[in-house]
Amino acid sequence: MEGTIRNPDDSSVVLGIDGSEAARSAALWAAAEAARRNQPLHIVYAGDTDSRALYLSAESIERVREAGSTLLKDTADAVVAAYPGLHVTREFSRSDPVTSLHRSAGLHGTVVVGNRGLGGFNSLMLGSVGLRSAAIARTPLVVVRGTDDATERGVVLAAVRDEHDLACARYAAREAELREASLRLLHVWNMLQSVGTVVSMLDAVDEIAGQQVQSLHAVTARIHDEFPDLTVAADAEKSVSVAGVLVEASAHADLLVMGGRRRSPGHFGPSLGRATHSLLHHANCPVLLIPRHGDGSASGT
Repeated sequence: MEGTIRNPDDSSVVLGIDGSEAARSAALWAAAEAARRNQPLHIVYAGDTDSRALYLSAESIERVREAGSTLLKDTADAVVAAYPGLHVTREFSRSDPVTSLHRSAGLHGTVVVGNRGLGGFNSLMLGSVGLRSAAIARTPLVVVRGTDDATERGVVLAAVRDEHDLACARYAAREAELREASLRLLHVWNMLQSVGTVVSMLDAVDEIAGQQVQSLHAVTARIHDEFPDLTVAADAEKSVSVAGVLVEASAHADLLVMGGRRRSPGHFGPSLGRATHSLLHHANCPVLLIPRHGDGSASGT
């Protein structure tokens, strides 16, 4: 994966909107992120009119287009008012939301969505789009949540499981630099995954735990070398719930960065791991997923 994900300040920001309150919060967050990166903000409204053309009248499709155009303009006006120097572009897409967002992001864009959409039949944009987009993302994706409290913690949190998360940690380090924040690298050992070994080696739990954090130390050393001016803290915890520890830690961070691991595709296609899915629902700050492929991992994280 290394080499396929650009630094955040080289990556454009693509925002999906649908008129929901969550999308409005995501718009302001995305605008601030684009401004930090000195990159344009591209706002997308997916009307999905192509798939509805067979059962919607021409008048109904035109109303969808008008509503989408109005929402795009209102959102652009709002973010420009908050960030006057920001370059904003708008797009009404006739395709479905997931296709629209990833097509607009291309190879190097960062997709930003709210954590909840309008819901129901009348939803034109988000709803479950965040989860479905995250499950197939090939570029970084942010699900914005936990922004009701405007207090900045000055911390970017990165989840580190093994050496394959070095690219994720680098991305988090660059985010921390852009925010003039510190970086916290957090490794959580799920003891249940080692239960068979622990039962047979009850006197070696400390040794097993030590082996779990070796990768964290290696990643931390690389980040120290590559970002010498960045304040970096590294912590390792043992728990039966990786998601629980990360959710609690996210309450003290402005952004949680983690590798977007997936289970192996099954009958219903690719799906997010258990911890990732839980964090998208329960984290106390925005969650930025960095796609991770080809490491042979099929874990539930």
